[in-house]
Amino acid sequence: MPHFKDPADTFAYLNKTARERIMMLDGGMGTRIQAEKFVEEDYRGDRFKEFTKKELKGNNDLLSITKPAIIQQIHEEYLDAGSDIIETN
Repeated sequence: MPHFKDPADTFAYLNKTARERIMMLDGGMGTRIQAEKFVEEDYRGDRFKEFTKKELKGNNDLLSITKPAIIQQIHEEYLDAGSDIIETN
């Protein structure tokens, strides 16, 4: 999918394309993240290293901050596999 700066252009593209063909959404992000076998330290990264009040493992949203390159890689895998739309993590 092309990148658009104007949300109206994005909407127009999605609307037109959806009328022409079935669009594919990305796959199971949580399942794909689990395949990476992240440990507690991966979820903490440097930013949350001192936050010790509770375990952070399993909070996949944090990986967008602590492991952004891997999250981007997973999104790119879905695009390479034919996804038209990527949901945010």
